[in-house]
Amino acid sequence: MSNSSITVTVKLFAVYQEAYKVPELVLEFPQDTPVFAVRDRFITEHPSLAQWRDITRFGINLQFVAPDTVMQDGDEVVLIPPVSGG
Repeated sequence: MSNSSITVTVKLFAVYQEAYKVPELVLEFPQDTPVFAVRDRFITEHPSLAQWRDITRFGINLQFVAPDTVMQDGDEVVLIPPVSGG
């Protein structure tokens, strides 16, 4: 039987990094998990992040992807909240 879980590295930026106080996390998920599950897990762990649910974008391995894109073992994932600058 094949391994039923994957491990991904999640790079944290802006509000996500503020919530976790680290620049990245290594997380495990079941196989066939879509990338939006990372965001949903973060919101479960830090409910204050819920305000960013509908405006966060996703990247896997330096490519923007749709929320329902399935992650693979070893992927580098980023959640991209809106940013402001000047």
